[in-house]
Amino acid sequence: MPGIYLDNNATTAVDPQVVQVMIPYFSTEYGNPSSRHWAGDNVRHAVEIARSQLAEFLHCRPAEVFFTSGGSESLNTAIKGMAAMRRNRGRHIVTTRVEHAAVFNTCRYLERKGFRVTYLGVDADGLLDLDALAASLTDETILITAMFANNETGVLFPVNQIGALAAERGIPFLCDGVQAIGKLPIDLSNLPIDLLAVSGHKFYGPKGIGALIVRGGLRLRPLIHGGGQERELRSGTENVPGIVGLGEACRLAAAALATEPARLRSLRNHLEAGLMESLAGVTRNGHPELRLPNTSNLSFDGVFAARLLEELNRLGVAASAGSACSSHSKASSRVLAAMGRSAAAVQGAVRFSLGRNTSKADADSLLEILPPLVKKLRRI
Repeated sequence: MPGIYLDNNATTAVDPQVVQVMIPYFSTEYGNPSSRHWAGDNVRHAVEIARSQLAEFLHCRPAEVFFTSGGSESLNTAIKGMAAMRRNRGRHIVTTRVEHAAVFNTCRYLERKGFRVTYLGVDADGLLDLDALAASLTDETILITAMFANNETGVLFPVNQIGALAAERGIPFLCDGVQAIGKLPIDLSNLPIDLLAVSGHKFYGPKGIGALIVRGGLRLRPLIHGGGQERELRSGTENVPGIVGLGEACRLAAAALATEPARLRSLRNHLEAGLMESLAGVTRNGHPELRLPNTSNLSFDGVFAARLLEELNRLGVAASAGSACSSHSKASSRVLAAMGRSAAAVQGAVRFSLGRNTSKADADSLLEILPPLVKKLRRI
């Protein structure tokens, strides 16, 4: 089997250097960071080094970094925590129709609790209408939440402009940065983002670790109560190996950003051009330029994506039809439907997401495998 992995938006392989720095914290450095003795002191120091690494990577202050179990917990903490803290000021939240399920379903939950949510649409390229966003804001709006980059199409949102609109009205802005971090430079010292969600396994760190960046001065009600860890925002004994691994992943990602986005963009464009040259009836989903450098979402006319992915998997090629977090559901892509794609286009959409381990040989192998496979399925 070729073993070509093109599902890096679902998860990335843990970098070997990340694994190495984590190993001692499973064995010799086993103390609890809350313990006030030598064993606890050692690991507590490691946790704070990792906090500083993440802060340096994102250009924020270490005191603004709160470790969580991942992106979903960070987003739930931010949305529910802000709703609970500000509910006496208003009960209106603004988001978009193409958010990750951790945002979308949390907003649905809050609607059942008496909050009003505005779900903004996108155009055919997946881009957000800033005028519609501005028009949706009221004196009751307590939170704007929008992603940095879409997990299915890679389309980038104008987070600078969204944050500026939010700041003008004194409304906190939560940005789901899970897909963008490690793929694009993010400088929070120059971005009007109040809350940012981070997930380690999307940029070569371990699963089960993430962070929520909370600007100084903002207060949230905690989602998890207990011993008061993470300055009482997120109780529970810290996942020290994961935190140390996340810090190392940040260090490695900072170095890779100098060259890796350009390499991936070139490789993605090579792949798309080859497929569109070899096959008729291939449509790109998402803006051609304003998207992540590693992401290609393509609809193949006359083909069911589920069947195509089964055949690719049989040949050793890993790709997906959309978000891994929604793969258990048979519902069509909410993202592509919001972009106005036809039912046939949605059913025929496949996401290829490249990563640090993707080579030109991988792309060329796919260009050999995929066109005859699509043609065969169309005949069937």
